[in-house]
Amino acid sequence: MTQPARETLAAMLQVHLGRLRRLALVLTENPDDAEDLVQDVVVKLCGRPHEVAGVRDLSTWLNRVVYNQFIDDRRRRKRQPLQLVGSADELDAAMPGESAEPMLEALCKDRDQRLGDAVNALNAEQRMVLLLHDSQGYRLTEIHQLTDIPLGTLKSRLHRARSRMRVLLDSERVPDDRSEPDQG
Repeated sequence: MTQPARETLAAMLQVHLGRLRRLALVLTENPDDAEDLVQDVVVKLCGRPHEVAGVRDLSTWLNRVVYNQFIDDRRRRKRQPLQLVGSADELDAAMPGESAEPMLEALCKDRDQRLGDAVNALNAEQRMVLLLHDSQGYRLTEIHQLTDIPLGTLKSRLHRARSRMRVLLDSERVPDDRSEPDQG
């Protein structure tokens, strides 16, 4: 590839990298894996600058390429499972954090943990549509273009995911004594 073609491709992709990283993070649920996914896509596209230049709706097309690469990688990993050496908790314990507000940090950590647990309790299809729509701001039509899942199916998955999240989060909610009138 010539230098001008590389620069043109780099400029075209640079505009979309932030959104591609956010999409990859939703799909992989891991920052390192998300970065690897985007890097794999960029490397793959470097060999095809003329194909990229001929795309009319580059944003949608790139989203689709990232999604397809994610599916391919997931299938490949199912065939070759990885073995973990240590748990994430062991790694976190080895690296103590510093905080000026320990109580606030504990509350935020608890809230984030409850929310993360609720999201993880959803099935993969519901989790994907909920995170893409409610967290990343994709419209249902964009998710349809990205995944080829029928719009009606996406709507029902989003509704079920939100309903399930409400149930999960409400069941863990501690009653707040301040919200009820004094009985005595």
